[in-house]
Amino acid sequence: MKNTRSRNQRRTLHMVALTSAAALLVAGCSSAGATSSGTEGAGKPTKETAKSGGPSSIAIDTKTSGKITVKADGSALTSVDVSAPGPGKVEGTLSEDKSVWTSTTPLAPGATYTISARGAGGDGSPLSKSTSYTTPAAAQTFVGTYNADKGSTVGVALPVSITFNKPIHDKAAVERKLKVTSSPAIEGAWSWMKDRDGKDRIDYRPKDYWKPGTSVTLRMDLAGVDAGGGIYGTQQRVVNFRIGDAVTSTVDVAKKTMTVSRNGKVLRTLKVSTGKETFETWNGTMVVLSKVPSIRMNSATVGIFGPEAYDLGDVKWDVQLTPSGTYAHAAPWNEGKFGRVNASHGCIGMSTADAKWFYDQVRFGDPVTVVNSKDTVAVNNGYGAWNVDWETWKKGSALS
Repeated sequence: MKNTRSRNQRRTLHMVALTSAAALLVAGCSSAGATSSGTEGAGKPTKETAKSGGPSSIAIDTKTSGKITVKADGSALTSVDVSAPGPGKVEGTLSEDKSVWTSTTPLAPGATYTISARGAGGDGSPLSKSTSYTTPAAAQTFVGTYNADKGSTVGVALPVSITFNKPIHDKAAVERKLKVTSSPAIEGAWSWMKDRDGKDRIDYRPKDYWKPGTSVTLRMDLAGVDAGGGIYGTQQRVVNFRIGDAVTSTVDVAKKTMTVSRNGKVLRTLKVSTGKETFETWNGTMVVLSKVPSIRMNSATVGIFGPEAYDLGDVKWDVQLTPSGTYAHAAPWNEGKFGRVNASHGCIGMSTADAKWFYDQVRFGDPVTVVNSKDTVAVNNGYGAWNVDWETWKKGSALS
């Protein structure tokens, strides 16, 4: 929110604040070591004073000019700490007589700063003062949409993915404020890419699949972070989720089978029909994006027209693997071809009973790996992170 006070109004407020502080200094009635605190609204100047042992005091001024000033009247400052969760620590300079500290780091828009000051009175008694200050919001802001819901359980192959609604010019500044931790701890890395619609996106994947039962925490400390181009972050998020069983599926295009395992034990091998010539199913590892019990499949939505066009209004037990239109689903119209002929337009088709069984086994984040096909699925076509080697993946970090 912009500060709409006129220049005269702001000058009057500042004079009132200074006058009030002066009155407090004259009163001088607090006991040694006493502290007080307070917070004004976003973008408003504040004046906070703590006194000890007569006229000694610490005063904190926050102003819309972009500076924070801490003054020690009748005393000396021993420490000043100013920080916000997103932008981090604010640096400053201390006057030669240690009575005035002035911030030198520019304050970020829309960030809440915690200010803590300590000092010693003329008689050596300790002084302290703390307050907080929220700067006015920026004209342009960005947010990131993340893929794992708080408290959810996901598959072992799910990268932590964040897609931003504005261009991220300073990717290093944003990446520094993103953190993924897990228990048990694993080796992992961030990597930048463009989403299929051209938006900036960053994914975090472990070197290998997550271990079942792992607890994962995503921290986004983006409030006030400058992404470049005058665009600032607004988010403070902590998202905890859990990794479920290791449900892995391997589709062999040559054998026309799909083998499904749970925690290393084979559950079933299903007969399937994958993409026919010129419509081959993507090779490589895809990750379950969503599940729906029924869906309309219209070839026009994936750019297939003419003699190969189709419009199927009630396709059952649909497990989505890519945004480009790859699904594993029931395909009763191909009955007699499962395990024998690859006849689809790129999807993994199977009998209605087998499709229902597979649908019930998998969840968001489970991997489905296709072998013996042709072109490998792109990294940004869903979660294709597993289709690049580890060293290549790490080079996609802005901090590498």
